Amino acid sequence: MTIHWVGTGLSSIPGLRRLLGGKAPVTVWNRTVEKAESAVGELTDDIREFSPERLAAEVRPGDVVVSMLPADRHPALARMCIERRAHFVSSSYISPEMAALEQAAMDAGVALVNEVGLDPGIDHLMAHELVADYRQIAQPGDEVSFTSYCGGIPARPNPFRYKFSWSPLGVLRALRSPSRSLRDGAERIVDRPWHAIEAYDAPLPEPERFEVYPNRDSVEFIGQYGFAPDWKIRDFVRGTLRLQGWADAWAGVFAEIETLDGPAGESRLREMSEQFWTENAYAEGEPDRVVLFVRLTARRGGQAVFDREWALDARGNADGSAMAQLVSIPVALAVDAVLAGGFPPGVHPAPDDPALVAGWLDQIRQLADHMEKLDHLGR
Repeated sequence: MTIHWVGTGLSSIPGLRRLLGGKAPVTVWNRTVEKAESAVGELTDDIREFSPERLAAEVRPGDVVVSMLPADRHPALARMCIERRAHFVSSSYISPEMAALEQAAMDAGVALVNEVGLDPGIDHLMAHELVADYRQIAQPGDEVSFTSYCGGIPARPNPFRYKFSWSPLGVLRALRSPSRSLRDGAERIVDRPWHAIEAYDAPLPEPERFEVYPNRDSVEFIGQYGFAPDWKIRDFVRGTLRLQGWADAWAGVFAEIETLDGPAGESRLREMSEQFWTENAYAEGEPDRVVLFVRLTARRGGQAVFDREWALDARGNADGSAMAQLVSIPVALAVDAVLAGGFPPGVHPAPDDPALVAGWLDQIRQLADHMEKLDHLGR
């Protein structure tokens, strides 16, 4: 069984290097062969120029195709995998187009595994682990709250309170997207992220305050995380984390984004993206930072009965940026699990199997400068 790793961008290399050091053969595919050679050429000479047609001609039954391409390219590759009876892995969210491949994947006997990066990915593992803990004491009618906040931030704060490790265009587009979450027992829909910025005091060895806001549709993950129907959900928020002072530093950006619409607006976003990339990109060798906090609490009769939180703080080092390691290493772990038969046929997010969750979290702990699960009631 051959692993076909497609894409050697900034978030790909640590996980690819891990697989190249393993026992399964790996073919590296990239649009620019020279770029891939500069990244991993000392580890392999099986590097090929990517095109969907060339890849399809090489994929065999039982192979695993890893897509580190933009998310809109995943469904086409997944359909090719189904045709070739090969498995598929990506770090991206499961899109409606990917979800629609469930029956076809089952019929072909292949696993299409997604959401196995950082966020989504590591956050899912932590959520599953906390929910499994809480189920040991859960009772019908418990009032439950869940929050998950993740962010890539500069290890050396700058006046803009943010730096870009890839094109800023995706960040700018996300700022135009609404979000849906639960707050105080009610659905909360927010048109713009900056309408819902809150302070978050993180439980790090040196306590630190961040700014957080909800993103995407948090509510759809209630079922994925295994929340019981008889729990009363007070809060359920999956969101983005930024350095304190980010909202003030970006106030002008927010104001301009509100005015942008149509093709002209998209053109302006691209101009802003180029400007931000010039002014606020990471310098070569400059360390980045990733922080992730996942918390589950429960109250019964007005009294707290459960309150545990995962806290992760990682910084870039000689092995790569924190973002690249925490995105691509879980992808590599997912590939290993697929090769070992750890995922049944169908479309899957990050695993909830306790053994896989525990094993992956142990591996991820080795990448972090600080990672622990806190029991706030036991303090």
